[in-house]
Amino acid sequence: MVSRSSKRRGLLVGVMLSAAVGGTVQPAIAAPPRDAGDQAAPSRTSAVGAAEQEIARTLSVSLRDPRWRAQVRAAALGTEDVDLQALTGGATAAGGRDLHSSVAAADRRIAGLKGLPASTGSLLRVRLGAPSMRSGLTAGASPWIAVAATADDARSLTAYDSQGRAHAVDTARVPDRPLYVLDIDVTKAHRAGLRVLQNAFADKGLASRPKTAAAANGGWWATKVTAVEVNDDEEPWFKGAAEMFSLVTGFGQDGAARVDSVDMPYLDYDGTVYYPNQILVNWSDYKYDLADVVMMEDDDGTNYRALAEAITTALLTVTDQGTYIPLVNAVLSAIPDSWFTDDPDYVESWYTLAQNSTGRLNGASGNGWMTVEPYFVSEL
Repeated sequence: MVSRSSKRRGLLVGVMLSAAVGGTVQPAIAAPPRDAGDQAAPSRTSAVGAAEQEIARTLSVSLRDPRWRAQVRAAALGTEDVDLQALTGGATAAGGRDLHSSVAAADRRIAGLKGLPASTGSLLRVRLGAPSMRSGLTAGASPWIAVAATADDARSLTAYDSQGRAHAVDTARVPDRPLYVLDIDVTKAHRAGLRVLQNAFADKGLASRPKTAAAANGGWWATKVTAVEVNDDEEPWFKGAAEMFSLVTGFGQDGAARVDSVDMPYLDYDGTVYYPNQILVNWSDYKYDLADVVMMEDDDGTNYRALAEAITTALLTVTDQGTYIPLVNAVLSAIPDSWFTDDPDYVESWYTLAQNSTGRLNGASGNGWMTVEPYFVSEL
């Protein structure tokens, strides 16, 4: 199990659920296809990737300082990943000290590009590419620095040697040469991003919580996820754990659209069944017995502020017509097309979730499933 601090980027994942009491609501939009014929989306390395590449090149050159190289080696061998800003800030060698201001500036730039506040702090991390590289990481070796690719199906990584020269590293197999992988602390960015989303939703009146429904009934009914599995392409050697969350949307007690973010920090890897017993939907927050849920996974290119603006803009155009209107179309239309194609960001869709839904729900494209059950949360 990868440590929580070394959670990795992944796919920005979309999961839609629409439901109604006593019957099935027809999906408002079909699940995007995921077969071999799909066209690849444009790469989203963007400015975030450019910032990572520049620091990777600078870090590789700095390792010509033997004292600094030894300090990085000791740190990389002792933990899953290393906070690069903290490491350079505590450097005793000139190579590390000279790098500190550049790393701090890159952290601030990346936070801004991801729509995160400056208070987020350090984001860049460095780790040994694979456990098998430990034996080759001798005191005299000068490892290359590679930037982890965003796409799972990337055929190569860009790595830099001690002269700052770029090399393509094949992702099909673990390289014999030891290298460090530069990456973003997705867990930290993800948690800060969820706060950005929730604050943005609240500011637009989309996350106000009714105070009367639960109290009147001595508690509230919920939908609980008892088991879940997501299947995806084989995870390459340069990847690690995912970082998932859900956006639960529907109409609030006041008739206005509402959305709540639900963290799913346990959902680390595809092909693994998890048993979270997690509350997914609080039905006391909703006017109708139906909800839409968008499950996502953080990605290096995710801009939480832009995502929040897109979703709030879309949902604010939907009004209560006295009957439930699935919000699937509104949410899907707000998310950029590239998140549904070969990046890959879209994973699975589920429909027909209601307060009384129970048992296994297979995804529309056969790429995942979950089991749910009603659950009553009593007041203390």
